[in-house]
Amino acid sequence: MESAEIRRRWLRFFEERGHTVVPSASLIADDPTLLLVNAGMVPFKPYFLGEVKPPAPRATSVQKCVRTPDIEEVGKTTRHGTFFQMCGNFSFGDYFKEGAIKYAWELLTSSQADGGYGLDPEKLWITVYLDDDEAERIWHEVVGVPKERIQRLGKKENYWSMGVPGPCGPCSEINYDRGPEFGVEGGPAVNDERYVEIWNLVFMQYERGAGTSKEDFEILGDLPSKNIDTGLGLERLAMILQNVPNMYETDTLRVVIDKATELTGVRYGAAHGSDVSLRVVADHIRTATMLIGDGVTPGNEGRGYVLRRIMRRAIRNMRLLGATDLVVGELLDVVIKTMGQQYPELLEDRRRIETVALAEEAAFVKTLKAGTNILDTAVTDTKAAGGTILAGDKAFLLHDTWGFPIDLTLEMAAEQGLSVDEDGFRRLMKEQRERAKADAQSKKSGHADLSAYREVADKSGSTEFTGYSATEGESTVVGLLVNGVPAPAAHEGDEVEVVLDRTPFYAEGGGQLADTGRIKLDSGAVVEVRDVQQPVPGVTVHKGVVQVGEVVLGSAAYAAIDVTRRRAIARAHSATHLTHQALRDALGPTAAQAGSENSPGRFRFDFGSPTAVPGSVLTDVEQKINDVLARELDVHAEVMSMEDAKKQGAIAEFGEKYGDRVRVVTIGDFSKELCGGTHVHNTAQLGLVKLLGESSIGSGVRRVEALVGVDAYRFLAREHTVVSQLTELVKGRPEELPEKISGVLAKLKDAEKEIEKFRAEKVLQAAAGLAAGAKDVRGVALVAGQVPDGTSADDLRKLVLDVRGRIQGDRAAVVALFTATNGRPVTVIATNEAARERGIKAGDLVRTAAKTLGGGGGGKPDVAQGGGQNAAAVPEAIEAVERLVAEAA
Repeated sequence: MESAEIRRRWLRFFEERGHTVVPSASLIADDPTLLLVNAGMVPFKPYFLGEVKPPAPRATSVQKCVRTPDIEEVGKTTRHGTFFQMCGNFSFGDYFKEGAIKYAWELLTSSQADGGYGLDPEKLWITVYLDDDEAERIWHEVVGVPKERIQRLGKKENYWSMGVPGPCGPCSEINYDRGPEFGVEGGPAVNDERYVEIWNLVFMQYERGAGTSKEDFEILGDLPSKNIDTGLGLERLAMILQNVPNMYETDTLRVVIDKATELTGVRYGAAHGSDVSLRVVADHIRTATMLIGDGVTPGNEGRGYVLRRIMRRAIRNMRLLGATDLVVGELLDVVIKTMGQQYPELLEDRRRIETVALAEEAAFVKTLKAGTNILDTAVTDTKAAGGTILAGDKAFLLHDTWGFPIDLTLEMAAEQGLSVDEDGFRRLMKEQRERAKADAQSKKSGHADLSAYREVADKSGSTEFTGYSATEGESTVVGLLVNGVPAPAAHEGDEVEVVLDRTPFYAEGGGQLADTGRIKLDSGAVVEVRDVQQPVPGVTVHKGVVQVGEVVLGSAAYAAIDVTRRRAIARAHSATHLTHQALRDALGPTAAQAGSENSPGRFRFDFGSPTAVPGSVLTDVEQKINDVLARELDVHAEVMSMEDAKKQGAIAEFGEKYGDRVRVVTIGDFSKELCGGTHVHNTAQLGLVKLLGESSIGSGVRRVEALVGVDAYRFLAREHTVVSQLTELVKGRPEELPEKISGVLAKLKDAEKEIEKFRAEKVLQAAAGLAAGAKDVRGVALVAGQVPDGTSADDLRKLVLDVRGRIQGDRAAVVALFTATNGRPVTVIATNEAARERGIKAGDLVRTAAKTLGGGGGGKPDVAQGGGQNAAAVPEAIEAVERLVAEAA
């Protein structure tokens, strides 16, 4: 049975039994604690935590997941993979243990002709939690599983929680016996390789408290309602139904292995080492395809780093297998064709996915060569110093500068007999990530416990946003925090977070900055609002300072935004939509949005593109945008189902999470996007859009920055003033400026060359006199002195070599000259062959002189260069050189 059919049967089975089918959420997690969705229940987490009311009492999904903690085990075991699909059925206060158990058994054991998976009931083993008598009774008495195939396990194996205070409960796992060829008998308690887990049923019935580990926490009591969360690993079931020994040989991965063998000529099954590499390639290329499909782009941090690491491991393993050409394109093609049966959006978005992936491969091939040279040098230096461990800062440099994942550095260092200071590397990485994470989290929720916001949501419901049609209005204070702590009142000067039951203030999101303004209370108190965020879904938090009076929880209030700021941001946001569409028209669908920021009077827009956008194309895009403004197109928003939005061709932003009902913003016949932000009513209100330029912000991602409205006018006015001044200076018309300025620059460059030539000739004129004044130091002709300050290092070097050449005969000769540039001393020292035969080396002399100058230097035995910080020490450095020559002579 193909993987796509396993998926279809799962969804059909539960839909027929009253479950709402929920499409897989994006791999980009809508959770500040996660980079990527790593479990099937993640999209349902707000329902289980009580943050949001479930849309239905029963739900089912097949969720895309990525998990990378065990990435080093990929390819080495039968079950570790970075991408997997988790089939889940969920009950929110509806059916419980008996319902979940009966559904699982029915689907697994029903014949394939009847829509089930047709597993042999005699090969299924069950585990339950130590004291879960109810689950054991249902399995034995209701379902009919013999007691000898039901085993009890402890908290580590059969108890679930999120690792923090909240819902928890016992688990029951269904395991499949793959037979004696996979190990000894005795059930999953003895051998989890033979008795492989395929389905985990979680019975959420208790609330847990704080604890020190997964197994050490207190059970506080029963939950108000009992929930079900189950997960079946699609790849594991496919391994069984397709009768293959490991997940890599299932239908969606084996085809990638076959393509990799075709490209490298390495036969799968020939050797363990090459088999591991082929499995890594298959797993990682599939994962990369799914991540890019969901809008992740390669980068050096966060989920972008996860993608980059995975892609680069795959590419390097192909190189280890013998591939010399670019290979990602052909491997991607296989993945898209195979996974496209389950996720048609991969087929629709093929061009963008390929563009991002191919750009990363091309960049890494260059990086691999340059980074390998850096690593080889570091390895050589480490070995030369007698070390066996590559320093953590070297590994961090390779990651930060060259994009080398740490595991790649580990592998390459190990190949040369070195280990790596992983602790040092991870410490540097942790410091970098903690700074970024702390900045992001503090902006979103300040320093408040998120439970405080959830409590407000539970008591007062979600905040109603009125800002689409109003800029001010009456409301009530339903939540109040002072310095991050819930409080009944706040006084003048206090930093507060105010939650209103309804508000015209837009909370930062979707690339749009938050509104600012004021909240006035009936008592006369005033809060200046400086930021607005949504730390938990549905709760809008107004952050600011009490300017006057006392703010009391429950008070009537009047909220008013800064209208001028809002209008400027709205102009920027509408301009962003126009820019997005114009770029897609010019570059194709690969120019998909990768991020944006809409602020008063200006915006930045990030989009996919493997190369820089030519200036001529950017000019055309800007012209098209301003043509649309002149057409005075109406802008309107409409709420509709996601399905209807897709039918209308609305563009969705990658990385954004959308519900069943979405808001579609349409700009005439030009643009249609899913968007929750605020906009102008007509394109004429934008006035003018000026694109300032574009630049790279990462592999395959470009950024356009622009000004809108009055800000754009001011910019052009300044530009006009500058042009007027230049035309006056060069005595020409504006259109003649490029030619005239180029002429002036060319003349200036010629003049600089003449000046440099004159300076060099003047310096070299001193060569004869310096050579004639050589001092005899124990038979060595020594020329040591200081030439005029400002002499360039190149001219100093030429002079030193010229003087050395002028010392006649077979005399040993040393020339050491010094100068100072911008107060910093420089020295060049040269020796002839006769001096070197006597053991006098230029490099040794330079190191001594540079040390005296407070710096360093080095070079070859015949000529060397150095410098320092202390120009006043030049006479002392000359004496040091003379002493060293005397000692060596």
